[in-house]
Amino acid sequence: MPQSPHIERHFTGSETVRDLVIGMSDGLTVPFALAAGLSGIANSTTIVITGGLAEIAAGSIAMGLGGYLAARSDAEHYATERATERRAVDTVPEAEVAELEQVLVGYGLENKQSNLVARAFSLRPEAFVDFMMRVELGLNEPDPKRALRSALTIGFSYIGGGLVPLAPYMLVHAPATALLYSIGFTLLALFVFGYVKGRFTGTRPFRSAVQTALIGGVAAAAAFGLAKAISP
Repeated sequence: MPQSPHIERHFTGSETVRDLVIGMSDGLTVPFALAAGLSGIANSTTIVITGGLAEIAAGSIAMGLGGYLAARSDAEHYATERATERRAVDTVPEAEVAELEQVLVGYGLENKQSNLVARAFSLRPEAFVDFMMRVELGLNEPDPKRALRSALTIGFSYIGGGLVPLAPYMLVHAPATALLYSIGFTLLALFVFGYVKGRFTGTRPFRSAVQTALIGGVAAAAAFGLAKAISP
């Protein structure tokens, strides 16, 4: 009797989702706090819009640059550790075999089994280094395009998030009224974003939506409170 093939579906875009979360969450909260603070002292939404757009531009560049540098640091760290591991495999192979044996024993293999596996890996130096990088150091080789992709993802998601709380000020001329709409838009955007994030990551979408809206709402409220406290 033919059997249907076993297919495992795993989510592999965790790094992209992390960048989206970083950019979107900051984009929703920081410009909102600035716009809310300015709305309390400005007589026109033009000032709020100008200040908000300037913050979005500066924030997206800064956040994108931070994502780029972080990804580059990860790549450089991996390259350095791999070179160290490669030298150890070339110069002290027996010590590396013994290290791998201990790692495999920690995973539940018998001493004889771990020795056979470690000896087999020692015959393939590149595979040996790759395996040790993963199981001993917990490092996977970064995508060479990761830095640029991370910078663009964080930067554009920050812009997208920042335009949400700022949009009411472009549609409503009274700053106080626009602020109320901005609060509603921001909370709704956080809820929808959390739901979509939950769908992509395999967690409960509604729970993720409520959690994201709650955490983002608290962060936005705290930022708003600080902005109002320091406003003249």
